[in-house]
Amino acid sequence: MSLEGVRPALPSLGLSPLSPVSSRADLVAEAIRSAILAGRIRPGDTLVERRLAAELGVSKTPVREALIMLAASGLVVLTPTRGTSVRLLDADDLRKIQEVRLLLEPWAVAATTRLGNDDAVVQARAALARSAGSLDTVDHGELSVANRDFHRALYAGCGNEFVVGSLDGVRDLAALAAVSLLWPHWPTWREEHVEHERILEAVAAGDAESAQRLTRRHIELSGQRAVEVAASTAQLAGPFDSGR
Repeated sequence: MSLEGVRPALPSLGLSPLSPVSSRADLVAEAIRSAILAGRIRPGDTLVERRLAAELGVSKTPVREALIMLAASGLVVLTPTRGTSVRLLDADDLRKIQEVRLLLEPWAVAATTRLGNDDAVVQARAALARSAGSLDTVDHGELSVANRDFHRALYAGCGNEFVVGSLDGVRDLAALAAVSLLWPHWPTWREEHVEHERILEAVAAGDAESAQRLTRRHIELSGQRAVEVAASTAQLAGPFDSGR
């Protein structure tokens, strides 16, 4: 038997096969993320593995893995004393989120526009329709998720996975700020919906310059609103009752 063309066996990397439960962590993380962004789980709430596992009908293992994933994205916080809890955002957090978005998102939306990404327009239009359906019912949870999906549809088509990954890292935090902090004190969702419509019109028309300018202005306005609310609520709470 000729050994010509037969490749030698590669040395083992020492990795263990993944168990079926490992693939469930993503689904568990998405379920918890959706509950947080819908306002059913509030900032500061403690996330108990046993309770989450019981409600989701899974073991504690995928729940534990999901919480680690959500902690990596910043949506939840792991601490030795309090365990796992939903992140409480302050004015400084919001400024940092805005800085990342201003640096990357206007460019990404313009890049998506220049590439003529039709799928991005279709997905953004669908998300915008979902948010329009919640304007009168004032469903903050659905508005938050729809707005998040709208923004991602437009920046994810930019052709740069590193930019997309960076923006993905802050999109949930921006949605959390809207549903838990901004909108309960300052109902700006109608103004934001109009701003989204104008951005989408520019993208659909292939006007990258306008899409970039409108996106930058939208992020500036929403960031300023959120920072103002965070600062004012912190002042009202006082130094010994800030909710942190």
